[in-house]
Amino acid sequence: MSVLQQLRATTTLKAPIFVPTVIFVILIATFCSIFPEQAQTTLNAIKQSVFANFSWFYILAGSIFFLFLMFLCVSSLGSIRLGADTDEPEFSFPSWIAMLFAAGMGIGLMYFGVAEPILHYLKPLRQGLSEAERMKDAMMMTFYHWGIHAWAIYAVIALALAYFGFRYKLPLTVRSGFYPLMKNRISGFGGHAIDVVALCSTIFGLTTTLGYGAMQVKAGFNNLGLLDSNSFGVLIMIVSVAMALAITSAISGVGRGVKILSEINLLLAGLLLVFVIIAGPTLLLFSGLTENLGYYFSSLLELSFRTFAYEPENQGWLSNWTILYWSWWASWAPFVGMFIAKISKGRTIREFILGVLFVPSLFNILWMTSFGESAIWIDQQTNGALAAISNNTEALLFGFFDQLPFSIIASVVALMVISIFFVTSADSGIFVLNCIASQGEEKAPKWQTILWGILLAVLGLSLLYSGGLASLQTMTLIIALPFMAIMIALCFGLWKGLMVDSQYSSKTFSQGSASWTSGDWKTRLEKIVNPTNRKDIRRFLTKIARPAFNELVEEFESHGLTAQMNFINGKNPKIEFEVIKENLRNFLYGIECQSRELSDLVVEDSNVPNIEESKIYEPITYFFDGRQGYDVQYMTKDELIADVLKQYERFMNLAMDDSHDLMTADVENIGESTGSGQ
Repeated sequence: MSVLQQLRATTTLKAPIFVPTVIFVILIATFCSIFPEQAQTTLNAIKQSVFANFSWFYILAGSIFFLFLMFLCVSSLGSIRLGADTDEPEFSFPSWIAMLFAAGMGIGLMYFGVAEPILHYLKPLRQGLSEAERMKDAMMMTFYHWGIHAWAIYAVIALALAYFGFRYKLPLTVRSGFYPLMKNRISGFGGHAIDVVALCSTIFGLTTTLGYGAMQVKAGFNNLGLLDSNSFGVLIMIVSVAMALAITSAISGVGRGVKILSEINLLLAGLLLVFVIIAGPTLLLFSGLTENLGYYFSSLLELSFRTFAYEPENQGWLSNWTILYWSWWASWAPFVGMFIAKISKGRTIREFILGVLFVPSLFNILWMTSFGESAIWIDQQTNGALAAISNNTEALLFGFFDQLPFSIIASVVALMVISIFFVTSADSGIFVLNCIASQGEEKAPKWQTILWGILLAVLGLSLLYSGGLASLQTMTLIIALPFMAIMIALCFGLWKGLMVDSQYSSKTFSQGSASWTSGDWKTRLEKIVNPTNRKDIRRFLTKIARPAFNELVEEFESHGLTAQMNFINGKNPKIEFEVIKENLRNFLYGIECQSRELSDLVVEDSNVPNIEESKIYEPITYFFDGRQGYDVQYMTKDELIADVLKQYERFMNLAMDDSHDLMTADVENIGESTGSGQ
C-alpha cells in the first residue's frame, strides 16, 4: 500500500474541503512570513476597500439575523423542537443556562472588558459631551458590540446546525443548512465551497482570538516582572507552548480533565468578577447597570441600522469597531455555534432563541459594566492613570488591577484565566476544524489534530509578524465577508425547512379517509397505490358524485327547498350541487378535477410502483364562500352525501347569526332592494 493510500485510510478529512483550505492558509502564511511589509500593505489596501464598499452589508446582515430570530421566536414556528417531537432536552434547564454562560466567556472578555469602555470614553463618538454622557455612551457602544447582535450571529449558525442535525439527521456542518435549497447537491461542489469558506472563516477567527490571548499573556508577564521583553520571540514562545498544550490535550483523550479545567477557569473568572464588583464602585456599578440596560434597549433599533451614511467623519469609527466585531463574530460562529447546537437537542426553537440571545448577552453586559465602568471611574479618580497606557491595549487589564487592592493576586488570577482560555479555546477549535473538514465526523486520528495545531500556530505567528493584531483582524474581516453572505442564504434555507416542517407536521388525514372502517380496505388500498388520471376522476364524478347529488336534489325538494345539480363536462370536468336561496347566497358544493405535481423523489423511486408521471389528478371540493377544498376521491356515495350535509348544516348555522351576514347575504338582492328604495 502506497503512502498516499495509507494516508487516505487513516484520515477523516475530505479532500475537496481540506485541500483548498490548507493551500489558502499556507499561501497566506508564506506571504506574510517572507514579505511582511508587502503583506501588511496589501492587507491594509484590501481592508480599506472592504470598509469603503461593504460596511453597510455587515450592519444590515447583523440586523437581519436578529430580526429573523425574533420573528421565529414569536411565530408558531417557535414551538418546533430541535429533534424529534418526543425528544427531551439532554441537559436540565439550569445546566443548559450554565453552559450558555460558559459560551459567553472567553479571551475576548478578558481583553476588551477594560479596554473597550476606556477607549470609547477617551475618544467619544460624539463631541461636546459631559463626563457622565461620555461614560454612558461608552458603555452603550460596548453593550452594542458584545450584546444581542453578537449572539444573533452565533445563534443563526447554532440554530441551523441543531435543527438540521437533530431534526433532519444531517451532519453538523454548515452545508447541511442549505439542504432545503440545494437538496442532494449539498454533497457536491456547492456544499464543498460552503464548508471551505466556513473552515477558513473559523481558522482566521481562531487565530485572531489566539493572537489577542498571546499579546495579553505577554503583557501580563511583563506587568508581573516575569518577562522584560517586547521581542517577537516571546510571542513565538507563548504561542508554541500554548499550542503544544492544546494539541496534547486534544490527542491524549483526557477530555474529563479538560472539562474540569474549564470549570475551574469559569470559577476563577467568576471570582474575578465578584472581586471587581466589591473592590470597585459597587453602588455605581449596580445603578449604572440598570440605567445602561435601559439606554441600550431603548436605542437598540437605531443602533441596529446605523451606518453613518450622512456622517462620513464617523465612518472610520464604525469600520474600526463595529465592522471588525461583526466579522469576528461571524468567523467564530461555526465554533461557538457547534458548541451551542450540541447542548441544545430537545429544546424548542423559542426556548433556544430566548436562551442563546439573552443569557450570554446579559452576562457579557454584566462583565463589561463591572470591569469597564470601574475602569472609567478609576481613571477619573486617578487623573488619567489608565488613559496614560491606553495605547497599550493588552496591558490595560493589568494596569486596571494595579489600581485595586490585592493587585498582584488579581493579576496572577487573570493571567491564569487568560492562559487556560487560550489552551481550551485552541483545543476546542481544533475539534471544530476537524469536524468541518470531515463533514461532521467527530473522531479524528492524532496526526490531524497535530496538523491543525501547527497550522493555527504558524498562521497566527505569520500574521502577527507581518502587522500584529491588525493583520489578524484584516484577514478575519476579508474571509468573513463571503461567510456573511452564506449566513444570509442560510436564513432562507432555515426558513424553508421550518415552513416545510410546519406544513408536514400539521398535515392531517384527508377528508375522504376520516370515516374509514376496516370494510372494503382492499379497494381503498388499490386507489392509494395507483395514481389517478383524468379518466379516473371523470369516472368518480359520474359513478359516485352524480348519483349522490341527484339523490340530494330529490330529498331537498321533498322538503320544499329548491336544489339543482350541474355537471360541467370538459378537459377538467366538474360537478355542482346547489341550493337556491332568496335572501341568502346560494349554497354550493362543487367538485372539480385538479392536477397536482408529484415530488421527484416519489417519481424516481423504483420501489414506489405504478407512478410514472410527475402529475396526478384529484377530485377537489370548492364552496360558495371560496374556502379551500379537499380531496374526496376515497368517499363512497353515502359518505359524500354525508359530507355535503355537514357543509350545508355549517352554512345554515352561519346564516342564522347576523355577525356573518357579510358572507352569507345575497349581495345582488341587497343591491336591488337598495336601488328600489332610493
